[in-house]
Amino acid sequence: MTWGAWGKQLNTEGMISLMNHCLENDITTFDHADIYGGYTTEEDFGKAFSESGIKREDIQIISKCGIQYITDKRKHAVKHYDLSKDYIIWSVEESLRLLKTDYLDLILMHRPSPLMHPDDIAEAVSHLKNQGKIRAFGVSNFTPSQMEMIESKVSISVNQIEFSLTAHSAMHDGTLDTMIMKDILPMAWSPLGNVFRDDNEQTRRIHKQLGALMDKYNATEDQLLLAWTMKHPAKIHPVIGTTTPKRISDAVAASKIELDLEDWFLILVACQGHKVP
Repeated sequence: MTWGAWGKQLNTEGMISLMNHCLENDITTFDHADIYGGYTTEEDFGKAFSESGIKREDIQIISKCGIQYITDKRKHAVKHYDLSKDYIIWSVEESLRLLKTDYLDLILMHRPSPLMHPDDIAEAVSHLKNQGKIRAFGVSNFTPSQMEMIESKVSISVNQIEFSLTAHSAMHDGTLDTMIMKDILPMAWSPLGNVFRDDNEQTRRIHKQLGALMDKYNATEDQLLLAWTMKHPAKIHPVIGTTTPKRISDAVAASKIELDLEDWFLILVACQGHKVP
């Protein structure tokens, strides 16, 4: 999301350089959505990918669809969601064209719609899989009951949700429990939460606690936050948003940090401001 118009506005050369840096650090999955950059970032990435010399089989490309955004490219009267069969198929085919690839490794329904029906989604997924245009199917920001409804017709591989130390309601509302039971992989967007964005009593408590653990783990604060998320038994995969090469490398190193049980709870308590019940 941050590579294009909604972020660093990288040019083709900049995107190619960042792709190669990711691959050098064993990051091979690139997370897109049709709406990123106001429906422009997929095309920018696709141009860079086509000129990069990177083999398609060496990377995985994810995209999302379903949000109808108001931009110059789509002059809707209101932002809304469309998870109809025809729209899902059209949107995936459009993403393939822009990304300059024959298939997506994973397609996600970006947001649940009040008007969605599992039959429509299942039929679209079946059509796209039969044509070899998608390898796997998942959802994003879906609740446990919404996952149950969709899974009554088609299996879900992934649910990409907001999850971090400062946005961890998925641990308590059944979302992660459901994913563990159904073997659905959680991906976490905004995995650092608001720790570096806000300066308030909560974030100051968190910084103090992380600072006390940095020497023990020889780690930065952002690495400890990622390690905290990855310790959850649901095996959460953080979606990192940085375009800074060093922070990308640091994020990879965080996957090797194994927090002690009590340290994990110390960090949680710092966030909550009180001991666990």
